[in-house]
Amino acid sequence: MAPENGGEPVFLIFGKSGWIGGLVGELLKKGGYKFEYANARLEDRATIVSEIERVKPTHVLNAAGVTGRPNVDWCEDNKVATIRSNVIGCLNLADVTNQMGIHMTYYGTGCIFHYDEDFPEGSGKGFMESDKPNFTGSYYSFTKAIVESLLKEYPNVLTLRVRMPIVADLTYPRNFITKIIKYDKVVDIPNSMTVLPELLPYSIEMAKRKLTGIMNYTNPGAISHNEILQLYKEYIDPEFTWSNFTIEEQAKVIVAPRSNNLLDTKRIESEFPEILSIKDSLIKYVFEPNAKKKTEVLAAVKEMRGR
Repeated sequence: MAPENGGEPVFLIFGKSGWIGGLVGELLKKGGYKFEYANARLEDRATIVSEIERVKPTHVLNAAGVTGRPNVDWCEDNKVATIRSNVIGCLNLADVTNQMGIHMTYYGTGCIFHYDEDFPEGSGKGFMESDKPNFTGSYYSFTKAIVESLLKEYPNVLTLRVRMPIVADLTYPRNFITKIIKYDKVVDIPNSMTVLPELLPYSIEMAKRKLTGIMNYTNPGAISHNEILQLYKEYIDPEFTWSNFTIEEQAKVIVAPRSNNLLDTKRIESEFPEILSIKDSLIKYVFEPNAKKKTEVLAAVKEMRGR
């Protein structure tokens, strides 16, 4: 049975040491919401139950899991740890919250699809929430596809498909833009992406609305690596240069293949009609704010890049 608390939402966040978990906590604090970070490990069912009984949340936000450091290639050599966190732990929390009548929002991934003959690059046809994952090239994506297919059976769970998450801090290592600014060469493929400063507040609202099922959690449209770097050049560093290489050439310097796709955004647009297209969101939430402190940002980026 769901906890009684007089109608006021109470959030319990799993993933306090993670990037998204930290950002969600900051948002809840700023919004004046009652929340706590969980201390229980996802695989420890008894501790999860006791923590939920203590906090009495109306909503659980699961931002825990492993993506690998510095990137998903880590998962290729740490498969058991990846399973324990991304599959067993996630299902454990979903099962406990379901039995206790509590809504759970899971920050998952949309990196479980890739362009193919049915969804060609540049066609404008995006993968829908109902489509089955077709990309298991990395072990990270493989585990995420498995857990998504199992979570959809839980009537209390909302799974958000996050893709190539972006924030305004251009030196933050997990930021997709930071990554491609640092690389000497990048592929140039249009992708769906998640601009967190715009979309994270939506996730809190989705939890309050108790939406369930799967949600393609990206801004509408797709944008390529070159288009993003061109925006960086226009707004921040007019002297910035880069070069491209092919997916085949990229494969020689990474362990696991990477996902490239366009996700259909009709569902999130129906909930939040004001959502910006990916390019407009990047300009509003990333490039315009950084352009106002261009000298400071440019110095920090150059120090990070070492050149």
